[in-house]
Amino acid sequence: MNLFFLLSIKLKRNDIADSAWGMGFIVLAIFNLFMSGDFQRTKIIITILIFLWGLRLTGYITLRNWGKSEDFRYKEWKEKWGKNAILKSYINVFLVQGFFMFLISLAPNLYNRFGGGVSFYGFIGLIIWVIGFYFETVGDLEMYFFKKDPKNKGGILKSGLWKYSRHPNYFGEITMWWGVWILTFGSTYYLLGLVGPLTITYLLVKVSGVPLLEKKYEGNKEFENYKKKTSALIPWFPRG
Repeated sequence: MNLFFLLSIKLKRNDIADSAWGMGFIVLAIFNLFMSGDFQRTKIIITILIFLWGLRLTGYITLRNWGKSEDFRYKEWKEKWGKNAILKSYINVFLVQGFFMFLISLAPNLYNRFGGGVSFYGFIGLIIWVIGFYFETVGDLEMYFFKKDPKNKGGILKSGLWKYSRHPNYFGEITMWWGVWILTFGSTYYLLGLVGPLTITYLLVKVSGVPLLEKKYEGNKEFENYKKKTSALIPWFPRG
């Protein structure tokens, strides 16, 4: 995160931290796996899952932001911070994201570092992860192609997975981390690892995910109508 902070100064945009996010998890998972010296099957599976998630997320965010102005959330923060923007960006964006990266990845990193045997629930965790990966990947792709079409400028995506959830990608993200935790169930530090899925669930539902994005569309009649009919997070059939 320190390296990406230096890059953000050069590029003059803090949203580069979003591209660093997925890569950081990959580095942590691989580092702890090799530090343990034990390449047990479940450890390999967990590391592959995090690698797939992190690589896809980094690629998608980088592609989404390429050639565009800085994400509106980061712009607002910099304007608010004024002359202290660089210092506050370092602390409130890069260090904070690094801290939450550590918390969210506790379960796989503790398992990769210290092990703890193969859980009976491993297959269930893997299935849950696949479901989450589907929702995040497809949801992101649907939004990407929707925004790419000039005819949809200012519009609200209400088809595909977005017909059943206002944030299917966030639902997928949360589901994946619960799946990873279940893969570590019964290991030495699995209860401590519970901090990870609880943290990402809280952040996306209450802090940086759903609330921030929905605030952007406050007063938009099309969105308000969509909001009345569509589940906020967990996919469900539209009302009315």
